Amino acid sequence: MQVKNCTLLFDPFISGNPLAKAIDVKSVPADFILVSHGHGDHVGNAVEIAKRTNALVIANFEVATWLNQQGAPRVHPLNHGGGFQFDFGRAKFVNAIHSSTMPDGAFGGNPGGFVVESADGNFYYSGDTALTLDMKLIGESTKLKFAVLCIGDNFTMGSDDAVKAAEFVRCHEILGVHYDTFPPIKIDHAAAQEKFKAAGKVLHLLPPGGTHDF
Repeated sequence: MQVKNCTLLFDPFISGNPLAKAIDVKSVPADFILVSHGHGDHVGNAVEIAKRTNALVIANFEVATWLNQQGAPRVHPLNHGGGFQFDFGRAKFVNAIHSSTMPDGAFGGNPGGFVVESADGNFYYSGDTALTLDMKLIGESTKLKFAVLCIGDNFTMGSDDAVKAAEFVRCHEILGVHYDTFPPIKIDHAAAQEKFKAAGKVLHLLPPGGTHDF
């Protein structure tokens, strides 16, 4: 995502991702890499890209420490409820309900999401999570331009709960993530979009490498 002339990369999972075969990981830009938790499909190519671009990796303490030990040259740890002012704006680490184990079995701390506030607009990246009432706190405190919500069901919220999440955070423009990558999280695109439409919201489902201006 482009924010204040900075490229923010979230949970880069390219190598080994069956939907990202057409993307050359060696050409992916990043000024900042934000990692929500320790699972391999979210840590993914973070170290490789951080080494090449010298991007600052932002994650919880355990994930940031592990990535630094694997070779990520610059990291900034956050913990739940804490935020920090970066070149692009402020990033706050917020609650998520999920699990978090690093690819080598190390403890990945508690998972989370990010609320980004910038001059270009504010947005919420949920990471992998169940629906939680904590999302209401985001809607009460931050006016969002858009929200990035997991919708694949099975491991995270499905589309029904994601609609409720959108209502909790008081956001109408939603970018869906964490779906279709593996058989258990394949979704019916039209049905999911219709659920959001019925709630007065728009669900954007972009192809790998696709772009959208909010």
